[in-house]
Amino acid sequence: MSATTSSDLHIVLGAGPAGSTLAGELARRGHAVRLVDRSGSGSAPEGVTRVRGDVGTLDGARSVIKGAAVVYHCVNVAYHLQVDVMPGIQDAVLGAVEAEGARLVVLDTLYPYGETQGRVMTEDTAWRAAGKKGRMRAALDEKYLAAHQKGRARVVLGRSADFVGPHVLNSTLGGAVFPGALTGGEVYGLGDIDLPHSYTDIRNAAAGLATLGEHPDGDGRVWHLPTAPALTTREVFRLIERKVGQSLNTVIKQEPVPFGPFDQVFMDSYAELFYQHTEPQVMDSSAIQETFGLKPIDLDATLDDTIAWYRDFLAAQR
Repeated sequence: MSATTSSDLHIVLGAGPAGSTLAGELARRGHAVRLVDRSGSGSAPEGVTRVRGDVGTLDGARSVIKGAAVVYHCVNVAYHLQVDVMPGIQDAVLGAVEAEGARLVVLDTLYPYGETQGRVMTEDTAWRAAGKKGRMRAALDEKYLAAHQKGRARVVLGRSADFVGPHVLNSTLGGAVFPGALTGGEVYGLGDIDLPHSYTDIRNAAAGLATLGEHPDGDGRVWHLPTAPALTTREVFRLIERKVGQSLNTVIKQEPVPFGPFDQVFMDSYAELFYQHTEPQVMDSSAIQETFGLKPIDLDATLDDTIAWYRDFLAAQR
């Protein structure tokens, strides 16, 4: 591994809701922040510089992370392309941080665990993914951790449950729920909505990743990002009903069929993960909370802020 940089430049790869929220969090903490995506256009949080870059190749990744102290990998691709595309992006990003001497913080998912029969997921939960996406994510994570253990790069992983919060559209607690809740349209639930299900406020995910970026003593392992205690999805829907002042027109999908913002291509690719809605999905984040003194936003407050954001978002579409 090459000599480490002494700069305080933090580079976020991927300008979707997670990457953009993280970039804003880092800027508020006083870091110099560069937000990178393939277009380089569009708005950026205050104090953040947005630039164009392609991390699909080693040369492309090296060019955009040059001078970075910490790199945050929040890149994603179309859902049905992930198995084919994400390993190549990993190779490029890992190679780039190794060559440039930067630390790497990776935004991760719960997919490697696979089905747990409802057991609470901790960082010690066995990785038993059976589907293509889960096995791919597990393989990526094994490679990240091996790179750290071998001294190739300094890496840490932050795992999140399903996102919720301002700017979150493509989530089961996002564009499938809040537009219908506010307009009287259909609100979609999947599988058994009476099972407990963890939802991570995207701002909690950003705070957790930023904290990992500031604490190299946490490197070389998986951390669960700060997440409020799980409720059942039905309980979440009842909270939303009280906040919007009307009953929800709830439609439950018992199979992975198109709904809301998710088309047939997406749902065909998501089918292997539908177990997340037929068994409890409860993620314990006490380790990161206790180690770094983080406290997740209360889910009640998350819903207030998300509803307010969606009101403005829908008004702007008219």
